[in-house]
Formats: sequence, C-alpha cells, structure tokens
Amino acid sequence: MTGRIKNKAVFFACMLVLLLMIVLLSLLWGQINVPVTAALAVIGKQLHLTGAEGVAVTQEQVSVIWHIRMPRTLVGILVGAALAVSGAVMQGVFGNSLADPGIIGVSSGAALGAVIAIALGVTASGIFYMPFFALAGALLAVGLTVFLAMRDGKIPVMVLLLAGVAVSMLLGALTSGILTFMNEYRLREFLFWMVGGLDYRRWDHVYLAVGPVVIGILILCLLARHLNILALGEQEARAVGVSVAFFRLLLLVVAAVTTATAVCVSGTIGFVGLVVPHIMRLLLGPEHRTLLPACALAGGLFLVACDTLGRIIMPPSEIRVGIMTALVGAPYFLYLLRKAQKGGGLS
Repeated sequence: MTGRIKNKAVFFACMLVLLLMIVLLSLLWGQINVPVTAALAVIGKQLHLTGAEGVAVTQEQVSVIWHIRMPRTLVGILVGAALAVSGAVMQGVFGNSLADPGIIGVSSGAALGAVIAIALGVTASGIFYMPFFALAGALLAVGLTVFLAMRDGKIPVMVLLLAGVAVSMLLGALTSGILTFMNEYRLREFLFWMVGGLDYRRWDHVYLAVGPVVIGILILCLLARHLNILALGEQEARAVGVSVAFFRLLLLVVAAVTTATAVCVSGTIGFVGLVVPHIMRLLLGPEHRTLLPACALAGGLFLVACDTLGRIIMPPSEIRVGIMTALVGAPYFLYLLRKAQKGGGLS
C-alpha cells in the first residue's frame, strides 16, 4: 500500500511540474516571442513580488504576457480541468468509458443558446451575453433530459442516456433551423464559437469561469467515494445504504454545470472529456478519489499544450484548440485502445 501511495504522489508531482512547464511555454511562445526573464518579471510586477523591479520590460511585453496570454492560459487550465473531471464523472455514472460531458445534452444546449444570442445580435453589446445564453441553454438541456428520464423518483441510466440523445437531436435540429435564417456574418461567428478556442479570452472570462469550475470540481472530488459506490451497480449501492437517485442526480447536475461553464467561455471543445479520463484510468485505475484530481491536472495540461502547439505550428496563423485536441488526442486514444485490447485490458 505504501508503494502505491508513493508512486501516485510522484505521479502527481510530475504532472504538476509538467503543467507549470506547459504554462511557461504558453506564455513565451507565439507570434511575439518573449524571453523567460521578461515574462517572469511581468508576472512578478503584476503580482507585486519583490525582486521583479530590477528587470526592464516593455509595454508590449506586459500587454502580451499579462493581458493576452495569461488569461488565455488560465482559461485553458480551467476548461481542460472542467471537461476532464466532468467526463470522468459521466463515465462513472453511466458505467461506460466512452461517455463524455456532452452525453446528456450539455453541448447541444449550449450551442442552441449561443446561436440564439448571435441571431438576436446581443453578442455585440458585451462579452458576457454569449456565455450567459450558452450557459442557460446547457442548463435547460440538462433539466429537460433529467425530467424526461425521471420516473417515481428514480433515474434509470439507460433511460437517461436515451433521453440525452433525443434532447441533443432536438436541440441540434432547432439550432440548424435558426442557422438557415442567419446571414453570412453571423454564421461565421457561430462557426467560430462551435470550433472551440481560447483566443481572445480576457480576464473577464477567467473571472466568469473560475468560481463555478473550481467549486464544481471540488464538489465532485468530495463525492468521489459515492461515485465509486455507484460505479459498482445500483443494487450494490442500495445494499450499503446509498441513495442512488439523489447522488446520481447530484453528480450529473454538478458535472453538467461545470461542463456548461467551460463550454460557455471556450466554445465546444471535444475529446478532452473522453480521452483524458480514459488515459488516467489506464494509468491510475478506477478509484475516483485519485482519478478525479488526476483528470483535473491532466485536462488542464492537455488543453494548454494543444493550444500552445496550435499557436506555434503555423506562424503567424494558428490552429484553434478545438481542432488540435482532435488531431493530437484521437491517434493517441486509438493507440491506447489497441494496446489495451492486445493486453486484454479492454473488454
């Protein structure tokens, strides 16, 4: 037991170091490269740390590091952590390693909310209108899915899954219908949001996401023991006195709100909530008290790494992070699936 705990401690330490390295690379690289000393000096001055006053920095470096790349990187960490942890929770609740955060209609609801905001023209009035409409649409989708699946105070997993598919298709049809009446400019705006990205993220987006995402992840980590019990099966959970319907609904709602918050500030970014939990489960096992914190670190690391790679691979242009997550994650995920099948680790 001591060896396992030591190994996991080393693993978490390595993950944290990797995350800090990726954050530093994200701040340094881009269309304008900034030296390490200048970047650290900008951060130190903004945080009023002693010892940073002696390094000269330009106003351009301050703008690039603190006002453009720092909020973009922090949003990437928050969104990646939110999607990965929510994906792990969804996979545990549904007992399916192919489940993702959008399985109960969150992404479709957010897309409908976003397209309504664009169609009404309110996005030009402020940056908060699009996230607000997307969040409202995501929560509406989750509420409708749970309402359709709940019967006599119970939420059958298969019924919930089917209800989520039906709600996603319905909301997708409504979104497509609205798009047919939109002009070309607004269609481009919606496409820009649907692809998913971290560009043009500002401190306002960080402030919008940090509270719900951090609180949501903390609640889900505190509920990890109940998720372990639910993953054993409904009968086993009832045998140990766990209220299956209550904790299943609580986990779904918290995961959905966390996902909706991430989607509303970054657009639709796929694959993070699918591939990261699966990789962490292969490395650490199915124990959610370890798996969920690992997914939070790995999700933030993966998304920021994809965003940084997308910025430096084709200068001066960039590949949006929603595309990079699929290009980087899909082949590796398929490799892991193939390796697990050969090793008998995947049934």
